[in-house]
Amino acid sequence: MMKNLFIGMIALIILATSCKDVLEEKPKSLAVEVFYNTPAEVETGVNAIYSPLRTVIPEYTATLECMSDLSYGRGTWEPLSLYQGFNDANITRVIPFWNGFYTAIRNANLVIKNAPLGTNISKADVDKYLGESKFLRALSYFQLVRNWGAVPLRTEANMTQRDLAKSSTVEIYDFIVADLIAAEATLPDNPAAAGRPTKWAAKALLADVYLQIGKFSDAAAKSNEVIQSNKYTLVRVNSIADIQNNIYGPTLLTSTEEVFYFKYSRLANEGNYFLFIVNHPSTGLYNITGAYAVYSDKTNPIYVNWNNNDLRKSLFNNVNFGLGANTLLTAKFSDKAAISNRGAGNDHPLYRYADVLLIYAEAASKAENTVSAAALEALNKVRRRAYKFDPAVPSSADYTSADYATIPFVDLVMKERVYEFSFEGKRWLELKRTGRAQEFISAAKNKTIATKHLLWPIPVGELNYNEALDPAKDQNPGY
Repeated sequence: MMKNLFIGMIALIILATSCKDVLEEKPKSLAVEVFYNTPAEVETGVNAIYSPLRTVIPEYTATLECMSDLSYGRGTWEPLSLYQGFNDANITRVIPFWNGFYTAIRNANLVIKNAPLGTNISKADVDKYLGESKFLRALSYFQLVRNWGAVPLRTEANMTQRDLAKSSTVEIYDFIVADLIAAEATLPDNPAAAGRPTKWAAKALLADVYLQIGKFSDAAAKSNEVIQSNKYTLVRVNSIADIQNNIYGPTLLTSTEEVFYFKYSRLANEGNYFLFIVNHPSTGLYNITGAYAVYSDKTNPIYVNWNNNDLRKSLFNNVNFGLGANTLLTAKFSDKAAISNRGAGNDHPLYRYADVLLIYAEAASKAENTVSAAALEALNKVRRRAYKFDPAVPSSADYTSADYATIPFVDLVMKERVYEFSFEGKRWLELKRTGRAQEFISAAKNKTIATKHLLWPIPVGELNYNEALDPAKDQNPGY
């Protein structure tokens, strides 16, 4: 009920916004002069930030997943797995993501600019909503900068400026960090409602940003703050059903490992579209037809070398839907009572406690130039759970010093990540961040990555409408 109420509330204030509207940042549904005056009005403005993000996140995740070393795209998604950039048939695929992230940023800017001017709202409420808005704005820019590189930095200070040049990636990351530091200071200790960020979510996202830009000591410190808070634990699992229901379940309100998820529900057009993208009707996991557009393969070296005792390896169904007998589909997300293509109730994980543990393991080892007991323990907690052990208790599945004496510790962390976050859209960004995309894609798929594939094309509409951009000079390489 609470989950449906939150999703329904957001649905009521979705803003219908065109590409031109995004650039002009003029609200079509909210009258700024009279709207941001009470807590209820400002909260409605904050809810409007979620709507475009929830719309694009499922397909955005699937797009990233096609580029991982474990997954492949089918049909119109196949070019993503060929690593030659977007072709004429699917170059428009990323336009909705660009528009969605910038719409969210526009809506966040409106709150950040106008909430402090409200006439009937306390400073405590203003600070709370500003923290939430800055968290979501930072999250949106984090997606933009990692996929497009340098982009226009639209803020509450330049909302009326139609033509805006690109800012450097350094400037964008500085802006993201500043937003998250501000969010961390004002967000609550516990979520105001399921699906709303806390200061711990801000710390987790900030740790991920620090890891991305190579500030390993800061990444280790922030992720360790989340660990030491003792607010999160990995969910114990003993079966595939435990994972499907107790970590990703369609009726699950929250769990002990949820740091920040986008919430979905079995309401008309308010469900998670990702299940439609990845499912096939023969599996019985999803009662809608499904597109089975993203898949894996039993001959992929990652799958071949995956220990059969790892419960996560069982989260695949072997389905021959025309691509051969070795085709695998993820069984991680299941909703047998979804009401439509966009009516699955499963929430979408952005940050789980497993993320925090593995960020800490990698960052601490790089910052300290050694493998501390704490870094090893963080890695082993994730691994133990996958082998049905109590994550908090040493087990026979643990990595030991003998393992990282022969295999670099960071490689062990990356191996756990590809297992733990399969079909969560994280792997391609990790491969780019570490500078090892070609190495891993070549090993798993024997493909060569074209330079143009590393950044997505800036939409033509942005280049045509934003006169501060030169279509010849400001488009990303190869497009």
